[in-house]
Amino acid sequence: MTRNGHVQVTGVGAMTPLGADAPASWAGLLDGKSGVRLLEEEWAEELPVHVAAGLTVDPASLLPRPEARKLDRGEQMALLSAREAWQDAGAPQVAPERLAVVIGTGTGGVLTTLGQDDIFEASGIRRLSPFTVPMLMPNGPAAWVSMDLGAKGGARTPVSACASGAEALAMGQDLIRAGRADVVVAGGVEACLHPFTLAAFAQMKALSTRSQDPETVSRPFDAERSGFVMGEGAGMMVLERPEFARARGARVHGTLAGSAVSSSAEHITASDADGQSFAMELALRDADVAPADIGVVHAHATSTESGDVAEAAAIGRVIGRHAAVTATKSMTGHMLGASGTVGAMAALFALRDGALPATRNLDTLDPRVDLDVVHGERRTGQWSAALANSFGFGGHNVSLVFTG
Repeated sequence: MTRNGHVQVTGVGAMTPLGADAPASWAGLLDGKSGVRLLEEEWAEELPVHVAAGLTVDPASLLPRPEARKLDRGEQMALLSAREAWQDAGAPQVAPERLAVVIGTGTGGVLTTLGQDDIFEASGIRRLSPFTVPMLMPNGPAAWVSMDLGAKGGARTPVSACASGAEALAMGQDLIRAGRADVVVAGGVEACLHPFTLAAFAQMKALSTRSQDPETVSRPFDAERSGFVMGEGAGMMVLERPEFARARGARVHGTLAGSAVSSSAEHITASDADGQSFAMELALRDADVAPADIGVVHAHATSTESGDVAEAAAIGRVIGRHAAVTATKSMTGHMLGASGTVGAMAALFALRDGALPATRNLDTLDPRVDLDVVHGERRTGQWSAALANSFGFGGHNVSLVFTG
């Protein structure tokens, strides 16, 4: 059992619409860049949604062709980001039985599922890839990363919609706390930019249908927001037992001090300020951090009408108005299962570097949002603790607390 349940973050990896690795993605956030672009594929013409946030590089191009062919796009991203995080951590020498992997996803290998179904309908069984099943399995990313690193302490896959990546970090912390692992590679991944998924979310009225000036479409907390922009990406962290990290002289980005998972148990898609508040309260208690000590909040804030208001109310109720709040989905779009880990990275790096990205496209703050939302320019300062929120359809609520 680690003291107070804290674990060290020694490595970070990411692939986002702002960059092919964590440093590039973080630099893009600090510079206020946007990864939202106009969809140029022919199939997009028939959809009510015409913008999305895709990766800056095809992950398949960064892998040997034989390896890339047997992996779903999400598995490719997970593998690359996990390798980056592992190298960033200094490739810890850890017994295989003491190394675990936890990678969450909201939709699994949906591109493989839909793509192989098209092949089956058009050409029959003989044209199906023999790798179809391992490519579409939601546990595929965790399984491939565990094999790549030789991790025998378990390969787990939380599937909790848009909270999946954050829940993976919470689960990783729990594994170390329980004494079941010394090192855990944890994170989230999502690759679902496809006409079917875009159409399905559009039917829910969750996505913005604006297309003029794509970089301005995602606008969390703004009075003129009109829905979220779908993105893709991956985020991974290497979590370590403090004593293990200290013994090997590891460089530490910061500390995952506390985490909490709650379920709203109210509605399959509606946001619930009470459930979100409960998760935040539990996370603070778990970290032994007072609300007054939270200097930074990375909001889930997807740019939906009701979701942003509910979260703002929950943050105000639990944390108060003193914390600096940012919403980086204004730049990356909503990466679904990957968003929680990338948001956690932003909160962690803000503490490490003393700089917080501004929320892009915030021209007029919704009057119902009574928070100090950073906009215009990045904010600099020294903060001792940060909170990162992640919520998902199904009433999944996850809050994480980081300290420097």
